[in-house]
Amino acid sequence: MHGSGHGEGTASDIDGPYAWTRLAISVLLATISGVGMWSVVVVLPAVQAEFGIDRAAASLPYTGTMVGFALGNAFVGRMVDRWGFWPPAMLSSLVLGAGFLLCSIAPSLAMFTAVQTLIGAGAAAAFGPLIADISHWFARRRGIAVSLAAAGNYFAGAIWPIAMPYLMDIGGWRLTYQVIGVICLVTMVPLVLMLRRPAPLRASGAHGGPTQSIALSPRALQALLVAAGLSCCMAMSMPQVHIVAYCMDLGYGVARGAEMLSVMLAAGIVSRLASGFLADRIGGVRTVLIGSVAQGLSLLFYIPFDGLASLYVVSLIFGLSQGGIVPNYAVIVREYMPANEAGARVGLVIMSTTLGMAIGGWMSGWIYELTGSYSAAFLNGIAWNVVNASVMLMLLFRSNRLQPARA
Repeated sequence: MHGSGHGEGTASDIDGPYAWTRLAISVLLATISGVGMWSVVVVLPAVQAEFGIDRAAASLPYTGTMVGFALGNAFVGRMVDRWGFWPPAMLSSLVLGAGFLLCSIAPSLAMFTAVQTLIGAGAAAAFGPLIADISHWFARRRGIAVSLAAAGNYFAGAIWPIAMPYLMDIGGWRLTYQVIGVICLVTMVPLVLMLRRPAPLRASGAHGGPTQSIALSPRALQALLVAAGLSCCMAMSMPQVHIVAYCMDLGYGVARGAEMLSVMLAAGIVSRLASGFLADRIGGVRTVLIGSVAQGLSLLFYIPFDGLASLYVVSLIFGLSQGGIVPNYAVIVREYMPANEAGARVGLVIMSTTLGMAIGGWMSGWIYELTGSYSAAFLNGIAWNVVNASVMLMLLFRSNRLQPARA
């Protein structure tokens, strides 16, 4: 059942030509699949208008998507450790495509929200589990490989929100969802079939274990990474989820907000790649800490600067600061934990980041309804950001600062 005639990947595949080919296919898969996360943000105002609901209720389908994405990352991550990447990824692709088609005929907000949860679960395989899978194929260049695979999600965020309004102008959000569903099924199934070669786990035994030691039990480290993931994304969710609605409130319109989301995510791609290079040199913990501090500062800039031009600039700064945070949790897991647990452990951390996005997205809407402005919601994000930076400082002090083993 393997995609190549070679059976299992071998030690020579690590950092080799096949690994880079696999990475390219993985990035493409993640870019297509990533629509599952971003589509609901773009259609949110249209869905709100059609179902006649308030902003907090309209945030529920996004929360449902994130809950599905969170559970999918943890569940599929565990499946990948057991069965390899492609069988769970194939199932996820079919769920994603079917989810969009089902959503397009949803008669109520409750049904729409329930199916968005399925879409989130379907999109999950091409994030945490895909990142964990690609980490097995690289040793020297693991940071940049993981960051590139994770950037697929941001390529999706940069491309889909720009393309979707054109489709929505032609036939509304329902037609848009039908088209996306068909695109997912037609493209993702063949891409997943190209990734059937099993990871060189046994081959990577030489450098498959932790490359650094830390004065924490695996359970304590996992718990701290979950707390860090939750808090950084509670902060991150405010601009990512509400920028379109925020721009509407300020009178700039949906298209400007969608453009800002794309600017944010395009900058996030740059940030992801830069952080990958950085992580290969200074390690995952320091890289996350740098991103966390920068993210907190950029959230602060949103409060005084709400002119159209300045919002583009702040969104750019925000994107440049936060893009590298999440993929580097996978780097940290591979630095301090065994390779054969990577899928489940990365999946758990990605689950916590996603729950942070889901709760943070809802909480920002709730604070907005309460206060009538987004300023308090930005301050809430900054407070969560401080928690994240504190965890990273603690990990830095607990690590005995051994240099990572080089292959």
